[in-house]
Amino acid sequence: MTHAIRRKSKAEPAPPTTLFLFGAHGDLVKRLLVPALYNLKRNGLLGDGLRIIGVDHNAISDEGFAQKLEEFIRNEMAGKGDHTLDPAVWSRLAKGISYVQGDFLDDSTYQALAAKIADSGTGNAVFYLATAPRFFSEVARRLGAAGLLEETPEAFRRVVIEKPFGSDLHTAEALNACLLKVMTEKQIYRIDHYLGKETVQNILVSRFSNSLFEAFWNNHYIDHVQITAAETVGVETRGSFYEHTGALRDMVPNHLFQLLAMVAMEPPAAFGADAVRGEKAKVVGAIRPWTVEEARANSVRGQYAAGEIDGKALPGYRQEDKVAPDSNTETYVALKVMIDNWRWVGVPFYLRTGKRMSVRDTEIVICFKPAPYAQFRDTEVDELQPTYLRIQIQPNEGMWFDLLAKRPGQALKMDNIELGFAYKDFFEMQPSTGYETLIYDCLTGDQTLFQRADNIENGWRAVQPFLDAWQQDSTVQRYAAGENGPRAGEELLTRDGRVWHRLG
Repeated sequence: MTHAIRRKSKAEPAPPTTLFLFGAHGDLVKRLLVPALYNLKRNGLLGDGLRIIGVDHNAISDEGFAQKLEEFIRNEMAGKGDHTLDPAVWSRLAKGISYVQGDFLDDSTYQALAAKIADSGTGNAVFYLATAPRFFSEVARRLGAAGLLEETPEAFRRVVIEKPFGSDLHTAEALNACLLKVMTEKQIYRIDHYLGKETVQNILVSRFSNSLFEAFWNNHYIDHVQITAAETVGVETRGSFYEHTGALRDMVPNHLFQLLAMVAMEPPAAFGADAVRGEKAKVVGAIRPWTVEEARANSVRGQYAAGEIDGKALPGYRQEDKVAPDSNTETYVALKVMIDNWRWVGVPFYLRTGKRMSVRDTEIVICFKPAPYAQFRDTEVDELQPTYLRIQIQPNEGMWFDLLAKRPGQALKMDNIELGFAYKDFFEMQPSTGYETLIYDCLTGDQTLFQRADNIENGWRAVQPFLDAWQQDSTVQRYAAGENGPRAGEELLTRDGRVWHRLG
Protein backbone atom coordinates (compact mmCIF):
# COMPACT_ATOMS: atom_id res chain seq x y z
CA MET A 1 0.00 0.00 0.00
CA THR A 2 1.43 3.35 -1.00
CA HIS A 3 1.99 6.47 1.06
CA ALA A 4 -0.96 8.23 -0.59
CA ILE A 5 -3.42 5.47 0.32
CA ARG A 6 -2.07 5.18 3.89
CA ARG A 7 -2.45 8.91 4.35
CA LYS A 8 -6.07 8.78 3.24
CA SER A 9 -6.90 5.93 5.62
CA LYS A 10 -5.32 7.56 8.68
CA ALA A 11 -4.66 11.26 8.44
CA GLU A 12 -2.22 12.70 10.95
CA PRO A 13 -1.99 16.41 11.81
CA ALA A 14 0.11 18.41 9.36
CA PRO A 15 3.63 19.31 10.54
CA PRO A 16 4.42 22.77 11.99
CA THR A 17 4.54 25.19 9.07
CA THR A 18 4.45 28.89 8.32
CA LEU A 19 1.79 29.42 5.64
CA PHE A 20 2.04 32.74 3.78
CA LEU A 21 -1.13 33.84 1.96
CA PHE A 22 -0.20 36.34 -0.75
CA GLY A 23 -3.25 38.38 -1.76
CA ALA A 24 -4.63 38.12 1.76
CA HIS A 25 -7.49 40.58 1.20
CA GLY A 26 -8.81 38.81 -1.89
CA ASP A 27 -11.97 36.74 -2.15
CA LEU A 28 -10.07 33.47 -2.54
CA VAL A 29 -8.48 33.82 0.89
CA LYS A 30 -11.66 34.96 2.62
CA ARG A 31 -14.20 32.70 0.95
CA LEU A 32 -12.25 29.50 0.46
CA LEU A 33 -8.77 29.22 1.95
CA VAL A 34 -9.31 30.39 5.52
CA PRO A 35 -12.66 28.53 5.83
CA ALA A 36 -10.84 25.41 4.58
CA LEU A 37 -8.14 25.93 7.22
CA TYR A 38 -10.88 26.32 9.84
CA ASN A 39 -12.45 23.02 8.73
CA LEU A 40 -9.07 21.27 8.90
CA LYS A 41 -8.54 22.67 12.39
CA ARG A 42 -11.97 21.49 13.46
CA ASN A 43 -11.17 18.00 12.17
CA GLY A 44 -7.90 17.82 14.08
CA LEU A 45 -5.67 17.93 10.99
CA LEU A 46 -3.79 21.11 11.87
CA GLY A 47 -1.53 21.13 14.89
CA ASP A 48 -0.77 24.16 17.02
CA GLY A 49 2.45 24.69 15.06
CA LEU A 50 0.70 26.13 12.00
CA ARG A 51 1.11 29.87 11.55
CA ILE A 52 -0.98 31.70 8.94
CA ILE A 53 0.47 34.99 7.71
CA GLY A 54 -1.44 37.22 5.33
CA VAL A 55 0.62 39.25 2.86
CA ASP A 56 -0.85 42.21 0.99
CA HIS A 57 -0.37 45.95 0.41
CA ASN A 58 -3.26 47.07 2.66
CA ALA A 59 -2.43 48.36 6.15
CA ILE A 60 -4.01 46.33 8.97
CA SER A 61 -2.89 44.95 12.34
CA ASP A 62 -2.53 41.26 13.14
CA GLU A 63 -5.59 41.43 15.36
CA GLY A 64 -7.55 43.40 12.80
CA PHE A 65 -6.77 40.91 10.06
CA ALA A 66 -7.86 37.94 12.20
CA GLN A 67 -11.02 39.76 13.26
CA LYS A 68 -11.88 40.65 9.67
CA LEU A 69 -11.57 37.00 8.65
CA GLU A 70 -13.67 35.86 11.61
CA GLU A 71 -16.46 38.31 10.83
CA PHE A 72 -16.53 37.29 7.18
CA ILE A 73 -16.64 33.55 7.92
CA ARG A 74 -19.24 33.99 10.64
CA ASN A 75 -21.50 35.97 8.29
CA GLU A 76 -21.02 33.43 5.51
CA MET A 77 -22.00 30.57 7.83
CA ALA A 78 -25.00 32.49 9.15
CA GLY A 79 -26.14 33.08 5.60
CA LYS A 80 -26.15 29.35 4.91
CA GLY A 81 -28.27 28.78 8.00
CA ASP A 82 -27.06 25.32 8.99
CA HIS A 83 -23.59 25.87 10.43
CA THR A 84 -22.10 28.18 13.04
CA LEU A 85 -18.53 29.10 13.82
CA ASP A 86 -17.18 27.18 16.81
CA PRO A 87 -15.51 29.82 19.01
CA ALA A 88 -13.06 27.31 20.53
CA VAL A 89 -11.89 26.06 17.13
CA TRP A 90 -11.56 29.58 15.74
CA SER A 91 -9.67 30.77 18.82
CA ARG A 92 -7.06 28.02 18.38
CA LEU A 93 -6.68 28.86 14.69
CA ALA A 94 -6.62 32.65 15.22
CA LYS A 95 -3.71 32.38 17.67
CA GLY A 96 -1.47 31.63 14.70
CA ILE A 97 -2.81 34.36 12.38
CA SER A 98 -0.74 37.47 11.68
CA TYR A 99 -0.14 39.90 8.84
CA VAL A 100 2.66 41.47 6.80
CA GLN A 101 2.00 44.66 4.89
CA GLY A 102 4.13 44.83 1.76
CA ASP A 103 4.33 45.31 -1.97
CA PHE A 104 4.78 42.04 -3.89
CA LEU A 105 7.36 43.78 -6.08
CA ASP A 106 9.40 45.27 -3.21
CA ASP A 107 12.38 43.24 -1.98
CA SER A 108 11.89 44.56 1.56
CA THR A 109 8.65 42.56 1.74
CA TYR A 110 10.62 39.34 1.40
CA GLN A 111 13.04 40.39 4.11
CA ALA A 112 10.04 40.72 6.42
CA LEU A 113 8.89 37.20 5.42
CA ALA A 114 12.34 35.82 6.17
CA ALA A 115 12.15 37.37 9.65
CA LYS A 116 8.77 35.70 10.22
CA ILE A 117 10.22 32.31 9.32
CA ALA A 118 13.21 32.90 11.59
CA ASP A 119 10.85 33.65 14.48
CA SER A 120 8.66 30.63 13.85
CA GLY A 121 10.84 27.98 15.45
CA THR A 122 10.52 25.80 12.35
CA GLY A 123 11.99 26.32 8.91
CA ASN A 124 9.00 24.81 7.10
CA ALA A 125 7.24 27.35 4.88
CA VAL A 126 4.51 27.32 2.23
CA PHE A 127 3.94 30.35 0.00
CA TYR A 128 0.40 30.40 -1.40
CA LEU A 129 0.07 32.78 -4.37
CA ALA A 130 -3.61 33.76 -4.21
CA THR A 131 -2.81 36.74 -6.42
CA ALA A 132 -3.51 37.97 -9.91
CA PRO A 133 -1.58 35.81 -12.45
CA ARG A 134 0.68 38.72 -13.42
CA PHE A 135 2.41 38.40 -10.04
CA PHE A 136 3.22 34.66 -10.22
CA SER A 137 6.60 34.96 -11.93
CA GLU A 138 7.65 38.09 -10.03
CA VAL A 139 6.80 36.69 -6.61
CA ALA A 140 8.54 33.39 -7.39
CA ARG A 141 11.65 35.20 -8.64
CA ARG A 142 11.84 37.38 -5.52
CA LEU A 143 11.28 34.43 -3.20
CA GLY A 144 14.22 32.72 -4.90
CA ALA A 145 16.45 35.81 -4.81
CA ALA A 146 15.75 36.22 -1.08
CA GLY A 147 16.81 32.62 -0.42
CA LEU A 148 13.35 31.72 0.84
CA LEU A 149 13.03 28.67 -1.43
CA GLU A 150 16.19 26.94 -0.23
CA GLU A 151 15.36 23.66 1.48
CA THR A 152 17.32 21.69 4.04
CA PRO A 153 16.91 18.09 5.23
CA GLU A 154 15.04 19.51 8.23
CA ALA A 155 12.86 22.09 6.50
CA PHE A 156 10.77 22.21 3.32
CA ARG A 157 9.77 25.19 1.17
CA ARG A 158 6.77 24.95 -1.16
CA VAL A 159 4.91 27.29 -3.50
CA VAL A 160 1.21 26.96 -4.32
CA ILE A 161 0.01 28.56 -7.56
CA GLU A 162 -3.62 29.09 -8.52
CA LYS A 163 -4.88 28.93 -12.08
CA PRO A 164 -4.65 30.21 -14.74
CA PHE A 165 -1.26 28.69 -15.49
CA GLY A 166 -0.63 30.89 -18.50
CA SER A 167 -3.04 32.05 -21.18
CA ASP A 168 -1.75 29.87 -24.02
CA LEU A 169 1.01 27.35 -24.70
CA HIS A 170 3.75 29.98 -25.00
CA THR A 171 2.92 31.75 -21.72
CA ALA A 172 2.48 28.43 -19.87
CA GLU A 173 5.93 27.30 -20.99
CA ALA A 174 7.40 30.67 -19.97
CA LEU A 175 5.79 30.48 -16.51
CA ASN A 176 7.04 26.95 -15.93
CA ALA A 177 10.53 27.92 -17.05
CA CYS A 178 10.53 30.86 -14.63
CA LEU A 179 9.39 28.71 -11.71
CA LEU A 180 11.93 25.99 -12.40
CA LYS A 181 14.78 28.50 -12.36
CA VAL A 182 14.27 29.14 -8.64
CA MET A 183 12.85 25.85 -7.34
CA THR A 184 12.41 22.19 -8.23
CA GLU A 185 9.25 20.54 -9.54
CA LYS A 186 8.89 18.84 -6.13
CA GLN A 187 8.38 22.27 -4.55
CA ILE A 188 5.65 23.46 -6.95
CA TYR A 189 1.98 22.81 -6.17
CA ARG A 190 -0.19 23.91 -9.11
CA ILE A 191 -3.62 23.75 -7.59
CA ASP A 192 -6.91 22.90 -9.27
CA HIS A 193 -9.77 22.96 -6.78
CA TYR A 194 -11.81 20.50 -8.86
CA LEU A 195 -9.37 17.79 -7.79
CA GLY A 196 -10.22 18.47 -4.15
CA LYS A 197 -13.80 17.29 -4.63
CA GLU A 198 -14.52 13.88 -3.16
CA THR A 199 -16.38 12.65 -6.24
CA VAL A 200 -13.42 13.48 -8.49
CA GLN A 201 -11.01 11.59 -6.23
CA ASN A 202 -13.48 8.72 -6.17
CA ILE A 203 -13.13 8.29 -9.94
CA LEU A 204 -9.72 6.69 -9.44
CA VAL A 205 -10.91 4.53 -6.55
CA SER A 206 -13.99 3.36 -8.45
CA ARG A 207 -12.07 2.62 -11.63
CA PHE A 208 -9.11 0.81 -10.20
CA SER A 209 -10.53 -0.96 -7.15
CA ASN A 210 -13.55 -2.50 -8.91
CA SER A 211 -12.78 -5.01 -11.66
CA LEU A 212 -16.32 -4.48 -12.98
CA PHE A 213 -15.38 -1.01 -14.25
CA GLU A 214 -11.97 -1.75 -15.68
CA ALA A 215 -13.31 -4.67 -17.72
CA PHE A 216 -15.42 -2.40 -19.95
CA TRP A 217 -13.43 0.85 -19.66
CA ASN A 218 -12.28 0.92 -23.29
CA ASN A 219 -13.34 1.53 -26.87
CA HIS A 220 -14.86 -1.94 -27.22
CA TYR A 221 -17.74 -0.98 -24.94
CA ILE A 222 -17.74 2.82 -24.65
CA ASP A 223 -19.26 4.83 -27.49
CA HIS A 224 -18.33 8.31 -26.26
CA VAL A 225 -17.74 10.40 -23.14
CA GLN A 226 -19.37 13.70 -22.18
CA ILE A 227 -17.92 16.12 -19.63
CA THR A 228 -20.06 19.10 -18.62
CA ALA A 229 -19.51 22.00 -16.23
CA ALA A 230 -22.69 24.10 -16.32
CA GLU A 231 -23.28 27.16 -14.18
CA THR A 232 -26.38 29.27 -13.62
CA VAL A 233 -24.37 32.30 -12.51
CA GLY A 234 -23.06 34.92 -14.91
CA VAL A 235 -19.70 36.64 -14.71
CA GLU A 236 -20.87 38.54 -11.61
CA THR A 237 -18.04 40.90 -10.56
CA ARG A 238 -15.47 39.22 -12.82
CA GLY A 239 -16.30 41.08 -16.02
CA SER A 240 -12.84 42.62 -16.40
CA PHE A 241 -11.14 39.26 -15.80
CA TYR A 242 -13.50 37.37 -18.08
CA GLU A 243 -13.08 39.80 -20.98
CA HIS A 244 -9.42 38.79 -21.20
CA THR A 245 -9.99 35.11 -20.45
CA GLY A 246 -13.23 33.58 -21.73
CA ALA A 247 -14.74 30.19 -21.00
CA LEU A 248 -12.12 28.11 -22.81
CA ARG A 249 -9.08 29.52 -21.01
CA ASP A 250 -10.94 29.67 -17.71
CA MET A 251 -12.18 26.07 -17.66
CA VAL A 252 -10.87 23.70 -20.33
CA PRO A 253 -7.06 23.25 -20.04
CA ASN A 254 -7.39 22.93 -16.26
CA HIS A 255 -10.74 21.77 -14.83
CA LEU A 256 -12.22 19.86 -17.76
CA PHE A 257 -8.95 18.31 -18.90
CA GLN A 258 -8.29 17.17 -15.33
CA LEU A 259 -11.65 15.40 -15.30
CA LEU A 260 -10.84 13.93 -18.71
CA ALA A 261 -7.48 12.71 -17.42
CA MET A 262 -9.04 11.02 -14.39
CA VAL A 263 -11.49 9.17 -16.65
CA ALA A 264 -9.08 8.29 -19.45
CA MET A 265 -5.68 7.69 -17.77
CA GLU A 266 -4.10 4.24 -17.69
CA PRO A 267 -3.81 2.42 -14.34
CA PRO A 268 -0.79 3.85 -12.50
CA ALA A 269 1.86 1.49 -11.18
CA ALA A 270 1.14 2.87 -7.69
CA PHE A 271 -1.01 5.56 -6.14
CA GLY A 272 1.93 7.83 -5.52
CA ALA A 273 2.28 11.32 -6.93
CA ASP A 274 4.81 10.53 -9.67
CA ALA A 275 2.94 7.51 -11.03
CA VAL A 276 -0.51 9.15 -11.05
CA ARG A 277 0.67 12.45 -12.49
CA GLY A 278 2.74 10.66 -15.10
CA GLU A 279 -0.28 8.76 -16.43
CA LYS A 280 -2.41 11.91 -16.44
CA ALA A 281 0.22 13.78 -18.43
CA LYS A 282 0.44 10.93 -20.94
CA VAL A 283 -3.26 10.83 -21.68
CA VAL A 284 -3.61 14.61 -22.02
CA GLY A 285 -0.55 14.49 -24.28
CA ALA A 286 -2.34 11.89 -26.43
CA ILE A 287 -5.17 14.29 -27.34
CA ARG A 288 -5.12 14.61 -31.12
CA PRO A 289 -3.73 17.97 -32.29
CA TRP A 290 -6.41 19.33 -34.63
CA THR A 291 -5.50 21.49 -37.57
CA VAL A 292 -6.96 25.00 -37.42
CA GLU A 293 -9.71 23.94 -39.83
CA GLU A 294 -10.51 20.84 -37.79
CA ALA A 295 -10.49 22.86 -34.57
CA ARG A 296 -13.01 25.29 -36.05
CA ALA A 297 -15.26 22.42 -37.15
CA ASN A 298 -15.04 20.69 -33.76
CA SER A 299 -15.75 23.66 -31.51
CA VAL A 300 -18.59 26.03 -30.67
CA ARG A 301 -18.29 29.44 -29.02
CA GLY A 302 -21.34 30.89 -27.32
CA GLN A 303 -22.25 33.98 -25.32
CA TYR A 304 -25.33 34.42 -23.13
CA ALA A 305 -27.87 37.10 -24.00
CA ALA A 306 -30.66 38.45 -21.82
CA GLY A 307 -33.04 35.80 -20.55
CA GLU A 308 -34.45 34.40 -17.33
CA ILE A 309 -33.76 31.62 -14.84
CA ASP A 310 -36.45 30.54 -12.35
CA GLY A 311 -38.62 33.45 -13.46
CA LYS A 312 -35.94 36.06 -12.77
CA ALA A 313 -34.99 38.35 -15.66
CA LEU A 314 -31.24 38.47 -16.24
CA PRO A 315 -29.03 40.71 -18.37
CA GLY A 316 -26.90 39.49 -21.23
CA TYR A 317 -23.13 39.24 -20.99
CA ARG A 318 -22.66 42.46 -22.94
CA GLN A 319 -24.74 44.31 -20.33
CA GLU A 320 -22.59 43.08 -17.41
CA ASP A 321 -20.30 45.44 -15.50
CA LYS A 322 -16.88 46.03 -17.10
CA VAL A 323 -17.81 44.16 -20.28
CA ALA A 324 -17.54 45.80 -23.71
CA PRO A 325 -20.97 46.37 -25.34
CA ASP A 326 -19.75 44.64 -28.52
CA SER A 327 -17.73 41.92 -26.79
CA ASN A 328 -17.17 38.60 -28.58
CA THR A 329 -15.76 36.85 -25.49
CA GLU A 330 -17.23 33.37 -25.13
CA THR A 331 -19.17 32.40 -22.00
CA TYR A 332 -19.91 28.94 -23.43
CA VAL A 333 -17.67 26.50 -25.23
CA ALA A 334 -18.26 23.01 -26.57
CA LEU A 335 -15.44 20.91 -27.98
CA LYS A 336 -14.93 17.50 -29.52
CA VAL A 337 -11.53 15.94 -28.84
CA MET A 338 -10.04 12.54 -29.65
CA ILE A 339 -7.46 10.61 -27.66
CA ASP A 340 -5.09 8.70 -29.90
CA ASN A 341 -4.02 5.76 -27.80
CA TRP A 342 -4.81 2.06 -27.67
CA ARG A 343 -7.64 2.31 -25.14
CA TRP A 344 -9.55 5.27 -26.57
CA VAL A 345 -8.96 5.35 -30.33
CA GLY A 346 -12.27 6.10 -32.05
CA VAL A 347 -14.03 7.30 -28.89
CA PRO A 348 -14.91 11.01 -29.02
CA PHE A 349 -14.81 13.09 -25.85
CA TYR A 350 -17.31 15.95 -25.88
CA LEU A 351 -16.62 18.80 -23.46
CA ARG A 352 -18.85 21.76 -22.67
CA THR A 353 -18.93 24.50 -20.10
CA GLY A 354 -21.02 27.61 -19.86
CA LYS A 355 -22.47 30.34 -17.69
CA ARG A 356 -26.13 31.24 -17.28
CA MET A 357 -27.25 27.75 -18.22
CA SER A 358 -30.46 26.17 -16.96
CA VAL A 359 -28.99 24.36 -13.95
CA ARG A 360 -25.76 24.08 -11.99
CA ASP A 361 -24.37 20.69 -12.91
CA THR A 362 -20.85 19.31 -13.25
CA GLU A 363 -20.90 15.74 -14.47
CA ILE A 364 -19.11 13.07 -16.46
CA VAL A 365 -21.28 10.81 -18.60
CA ILE A 366 -19.86 7.55 -19.95
CA CYS A 367 -22.09 6.43 -22.83
CA PHE A 368 -21.89 2.73 -23.67
CA LYS A 369 -22.47 1.20 -27.04
CA PRO A 370 -26.02 -0.15 -27.45
CA ALA A 371 -26.61 -3.83 -27.01
CA PRO A 372 -27.68 -5.92 -30.02
CA TYR A 373 -31.46 -5.62 -30.41
CA ALA A 374 -32.27 -8.30 -33.01
CA GLN A 375 -34.25 -10.30 -30.45
CA PHE A 376 -36.61 -7.33 -29.98
CA ARG A 377 -37.39 -6.78 -33.68
CA ASP A 378 -40.96 -8.06 -33.38
CA THR A 379 -41.81 -5.71 -30.51
CA GLU A 380 -42.42 -1.98 -30.26
CA VAL A 381 -38.75 -1.59 -29.41
CA ASP A 382 -37.14 -0.87 -32.77
CA GLU A 383 -33.84 0.35 -31.32
CA LEU A 384 -32.43 0.19 -27.80
CA GLN A 385 -31.25 3.36 -26.13
CA PRO A 386 -27.66 3.41 -24.90
CA THR A 387 -26.89 2.98 -21.22
CA TYR A 388 -24.89 5.51 -19.24
CA LEU A 389 -22.67 5.75 -16.22
CA ARG A 390 -23.16 9.23 -14.79
CA ILE A 391 -20.66 10.66 -12.31
CA GLN A 392 -21.98 13.87 -10.81
CA ILE A 393 -19.34 16.14 -9.31
CA GLN A 394 -21.76 18.83 -8.11
CA PRO A 395 -24.19 19.66 -6.70
CA ASN A 396 -25.53 16.17 -5.84
CA GLU A 397 -22.31 14.17 -5.61
CA GLY A 398 -22.65 10.53 -6.59
CA MET A 399 -22.60 7.89 -9.32
CA TRP A 400 -25.50 6.37 -11.21
CA PHE A 401 -26.04 3.81 -13.95
CA ASP A 402 -28.90 4.69 -16.31
CA LEU A 403 -30.20 1.30 -17.47
CA LEU A 404 -33.18 -0.08 -19.38
CA ALA A 405 -35.72 -2.31 -17.65
CA LYS A 406 -39.03 -3.86 -18.66
CA ARG A 407 -42.15 -2.09 -17.52
CA PRO A 408 -44.70 -4.32 -15.73
CA GLY A 409 -47.43 -5.56 -18.04
CA GLN A 410 -48.12 -7.93 -20.90
CA ALA A 411 -46.47 -5.82 -23.60
CA LEU A 412 -42.72 -5.60 -23.93
CA LYS A 413 -42.09 -1.97 -23.08
CA MET A 414 -38.99 -0.49 -21.54
CA ASP A 415 -38.20 2.45 -19.28
CA ASN A 416 -35.00 3.98 -18.01
CA ILE A 417 -34.09 3.27 -14.39
CA GLU A 418 -31.25 4.49 -12.20
CA LEU A 419 -28.93 2.39 -10.06
CA GLY A 420 -26.36 4.16 -7.95
CA PHE A 421 -25.62 6.14 -4.86
CA ALA A 422 -25.46 9.69 -3.60
CA TYR A 423 -22.61 10.50 -1.24
CA LYS A 424 -24.94 12.13 1.28
CA ASP A 425 -26.93 8.89 1.62
CA PHE A 426 -23.92 6.79 2.61
CA PHE A 427 -21.45 9.16 4.25
CA GLU A 428 -21.58 12.01 6.69
CA MET A 429 -20.64 15.03 4.59
CA GLN A 430 -18.72 17.66 6.54
CA PRO A 431 -18.95 21.31 5.44
CA SER A 432 -16.27 21.83 2.82
CA THR A 433 -14.94 24.46 0.44
CA GLY A 434 -13.21 21.87 -1.77
CA TYR A 435 -9.77 23.11 -0.72
CA GLU A 436 -9.36 21.11 2.49
CA THR A 437 -7.77 18.03 0.92
CA LEU A 438 -5.50 20.10 -1.31
CA ILE A 439 -4.22 22.36 1.48
CA TYR A 440 -3.63 19.35 3.72
CA ASP A 441 -1.78 17.52 0.94
CA CYS A 442 0.45 20.53 0.36
CA LEU A 443 1.28 20.79 4.05
CA THR A 444 2.09 17.07 4.20
CA GLY A 445 3.97 16.92 0.89
CA ASP A 446 1.62 14.79 -1.25
CA GLN A 447 1.58 16.07 -4.86
CA THR A 448 -0.80 13.44 -6.25
CA LEU A 449 -3.68 15.88 -6.81
CA PHE A 450 -1.53 18.71 -8.15
CA GLN A 451 -0.56 19.33 -11.76
CA ARG A 452 2.94 18.81 -13.09
CA ALA A 453 4.55 21.07 -15.70
CA ASP A 454 4.16 18.57 -18.55
CA ASN A 455 0.46 18.11 -17.76
CA ILE A 456 -0.10 21.87 -17.89
CA GLU A 457 1.76 22.25 -21.17
CA ASN A 458 0.05 19.24 -22.76
CA GLY A 459 -3.32 20.79 -21.90
CA TRP A 460 -2.44 24.08 -23.55
CA ARG A 461 -0.99 22.23 -26.53
CA ALA A 462 -4.36 20.52 -27.01
CA VAL A 463 -6.38 23.76 -26.86
CA GLN A 464 -3.96 25.89 -28.88
CA PRO A 465 -5.57 24.93 -32.24
CA PHE A 466 -8.93 26.22 -30.94
CA LEU A 467 -7.33 29.49 -29.84
CA ASP A 468 -5.69 29.83 -33.25
CA ALA A 469 -8.96 29.11 -35.07
CA TRP A 470 -10.85 31.65 -32.98
CA GLN A 471 -8.14 34.22 -33.57
CA GLN A 472 -9.08 34.03 -37.24
CA ASP A 473 -12.85 33.97 -36.62
CA SER A 474 -14.07 35.32 -33.28
CA THR A 475 -17.79 34.90 -34.01
CA VAL A 476 -19.89 33.79 -31.05
CA GLN A 477 -23.30 32.09 -31.15
CA ARG A 478 -25.83 33.77 -28.86
CA TYR A 479 -28.03 31.89 -26.40
CA ALA A 480 -30.54 33.25 -23.92
CA ALA A 481 -29.76 33.03 -20.21
CA GLY A 482 -31.46 29.90 -18.94
CA GLU A 483 -30.75 27.90 -22.09
CA ASN A 484 -28.10 25.19 -22.29
CA GLY A 485 -25.95 26.93 -24.85
CA PRO A 486 -26.52 27.79 -28.51
CA ARG A 487 -28.10 25.43 -31.03
CA ALA A 488 -24.67 24.83 -32.59
CA GLY A 489 -23.62 23.18 -29.33
CA GLU A 490 -26.35 20.58 -29.77
CA GLU A 491 -25.43 20.10 -33.43
CA LEU A 492 -21.84 19.27 -32.46
CA LEU A 493 -23.25 15.93 -31.24
CA THR A 494 -26.30 15.42 -33.44
CA ARG A 495 -24.16 15.46 -36.58
CA ASP A 496 -22.42 12.39 -35.07
CA GLY A 497 -25.75 10.73 -34.26
CA ARG A 498 -25.47 11.54 -30.53
CA VAL A 499 -27.14 13.90 -28.04
CA TRP A 500 -26.06 15.63 -24.86
CA HIS A 501 -27.25 13.96 -21.68
CA ARG A 502 -30.04 15.96 -20.07
CA LEU A 503 -28.72 18.27 -17.33
CA GLY A 504 -30.04 18.23 -13.81
